[in-house]
Amino acid sequence: MLRCPKCRVYVLVLALELLLVSGNSHREAASEGDRPRMVEADEAVVAADHRICSDLGARVLKKGGHAVDAAVAVALCQGVVNPGASGIGGGDFLLLRLADGTAEAYDMRETAPSLATEDMYEKNRSAKALGGLSVGVPGQIAGLHMVWKKYGRLPWKSLIHPSIQLCARGFAVEPYLANEIVVNSARILADKGLRDVFAPNGTLLQAGDFCYRIQLAKTLSQIAKHGPSVFYAGPIGRKLARDVQAAGGILTLQDLNKYKVIVRQPLVADTWGYTILGMPPPSSGGAGLALILNILAAYRNVSDMKGTVGVHRLVEAFKHTYALRMHLADPAFADVNSVLKDMLSPAFAAELQMSIDDNRTREPRFYGGRWGLVEDHGTSHACVVDRERNAVSMTGTINYSFGAKLLSVSTGVILNNEMDDFSTPTDNTTDALPPARVNFIRPHKRPLSTMSPTIVLQKGQLRAVLGGSGGIKILTTVAQVLLNHLAGRDPLEAVSLPRVHHQLEPNWVSYENFTNVRAEHIEVSLKTRLGLIRRGHELKSSSQAVCQFVLHDLSNPVVPYNNQNGIFIGKLTAVSDLRKDGYPAGY
Repeated sequence: MLRCPKCRVYVLVLALELLLVSGNSHREAASEGDRPRMVEADEAVVAADHRICSDLGARVLKKGGHAVDAAVAVALCQGVVNPGASGIGGGDFLLLRLADGTAEAYDMRETAPSLATEDMYEKNRSAKALGGLSVGVPGQIAGLHMVWKKYGRLPWKSLIHPSIQLCARGFAVEPYLANEIVVNSARILADKGLRDVFAPNGTLLQAGDFCYRIQLAKTLSQIAKHGPSVFYAGPIGRKLARDVQAAGGILTLQDLNKYKVIVRQPLVADTWGYTILGMPPPSSGGAGLALILNILAAYRNVSDMKGTVGVHRLVEAFKHTYALRMHLADPAFADVNSVLKDMLSPAFAAELQMSIDDNRTREPRFYGGRWGLVEDHGTSHACVVDRERNAVSMTGTINYSFGAKLLSVSTGVILNNEMDDFSTPTDNTTDALPPARVNFIRPHKRPLSTMSPTIVLQKGQLRAVLGGSGGIKILTTVAQVLLNHLAGRDPLEAVSLPRVHHQLEPNWVSYENFTNVRAEHIEVSLKTRLGLIRRGHELKSSSQAVCQFVLHDLSNPVVPYNNQNGIFIGKLTAVSDLRKDGYPAGY
């Protein structure tokens, strides 16, 4: 077991084991100075990956903004101050649930350019993840404007202006971003746009240094003034396409002009006494979460999930789920109805549960893994609940850290490398499985994702909002945080407990043994690890994804219950994960 005498340590058995952390050490590790990782509020809350953005979202809500207004402001903010993970050069999934029960899923995922083909990387596989040829058509600005136009209450300009100020006046580099800059230093120094911003004068920015994004401030000012048309059909779009093409890409102004946001119906799963709203394909998050929860619900009792055997059962549920997720794809290009029906079916989940052997794990092919895995990467997430109990769960991404490692010098926009989330005929996998044809590249197609924005209802009332950042591990992280809550953990514990992950390929359990940039240590217990090894699991330590979590207390109203509108207004608790620089805000 790793020892770290200067670290504050979470050594817990995981999700559903009844081993409690002492109150003092838990609370100490949950805050930096006087800033808590958990806040309670009567009116409204925001939990985002960066404290500046949570504060901004809370100010928007306090001014009378809708949850959507706050989500727009937060998404743009995170693209500025957390630039390695998301931004206007990428895309988002936004799950919205209004207080009146209306629910919508906004798909602003990036799309393949019109000149893209399934074999375009045959002679240069690295171009799938690096440089101009890896860039998909960005969707964030189009999607944010669409949902704001329908539900927003505050002026569009007012939601963008704070991010313009952050770009122009500068912001302090937080430890998480500083680490990302170090990890990606070679690529940052190799690209003029990234180098000018993150290594001015040839010196990499460090924690506490101020970062300025002057060109992006100009771009955001144009978007604030003219709306998304300047990005998708105007001078910003022309500059963006020109810079991508200069870097070897195929993005055109026509691609930007043809981009369409799709409003979908959320996936719905009733399990564990809750109704789970999730993102439909091309996200695998909604269906994957439903399947994991339904497999474990087939054990009937929370007590069946305790101890090392409970963790083993959890891992087996993950393996079944990741075997099936590669059958999903953009529904405009593939018929995914049959696999969706299975993944949402409690009866199907019960069949899978019956196949789980409590004493051993099995090889990947037992779980039906037919296709090679495509692994998506970093993201940003935010949860918003306003005073009326409208709720937003929103995940954004540019895929890899700093996306394509390409910053458009004429616009200040960091470009995504979302094309790497497609499968291609030449993909190699650790288990020599063939690539998933349903996820092959087609013009205007959206690649498969594991982003998992989630909203939880109980008896028709808002109960929780959560989601994660961290690529392929988002789904298992969201599942474990929700299961922790179902097991009776308070919101802070539910997020802070150590986690495991299994994605079927490669065939090992990724267990948390991780110290964050503020010397807070999180580690799965030795007892749990040995129990998994005895059952045949191979283990490797790693970091896990990051979760934002909002809980709505339905036991005690903060205002008298209104029988006419049927909307319960209870106390809100928001938690930001200690694994990143996020802190929640509320009032």
